[in-house]
Amino acid sequence: MVLGALLVSGDGPGRRVGRIVELEAYIGLEDMASHARFGRTKRNAVMFGPPGVAYVYLVYGMHNCLNIVTEAPGRPAALLIRAVEPVAGEAEMRLARIRRAGAHADYERARQQIERLPSSRLASGPGLVCAAFSIERGHDGLDLCAGNSELRLCDAPAGDEPLPVATGPRIGIGFAPEPWLSRPWRFFVAGNPAVSVPGRNVAGHGQVAE
Repeated sequence: MVLGALLVSGDGPGRRVGRIVELEAYIGLEDMASHARFGRTKRNAVMFGPPGVAYVYLVYGMHNCLNIVTEAPGRPAALLIRAVEPVAGEAEMRLARIRRAGAHADYERARQQIERLPSSRLASGPGLVCAAFSIERGHDGLDLCAGNSELRLCDAPAGDEPLPVATGPRIGIGFAPEPWLSRPWRFFVAGNPAVSVPGRNVAGHGQVAE
């Protein structure tokens, strides 16, 4: 199960670990909210398989988004990681956020704002996940299931309590027609403070729209 699994970056003192608490599913050529609706392109080629690899793309010219490819080769599908709850390496995540924000705005102002954030908000959005974990377009196609990958997925610790999973429509896909607009393909841990959209972290309401 991907929801509740750990996203891990690096090893040693700079290691960053977070629990995945929010996902959105994009499935098949027929899904009119998916990048795959255009067919196979240079940008979305990784979505067409194999499963377990990273699909990383850029939106708005500045934000990277991390997806996990989920289906067999030829069937384009992926899970967008919308939010991660920090488990270890919070200081490194905060510094990575400051560096990323400072590259596009006043560094000192960005530092002050990010240093005031609670840990739960450091990776509470698809672009923020990539900023906090230093995920770049160069990670596109990386095997997330290999134990030696610099960015990888790990099982939740044994003995963890079952998560209260809720579902709702995907976010940011107003361009998509029905029934795709209302499909309950957003999955999240109900009540978790790291869920990306405050007020929507209870049962109720993507890939980010181009």
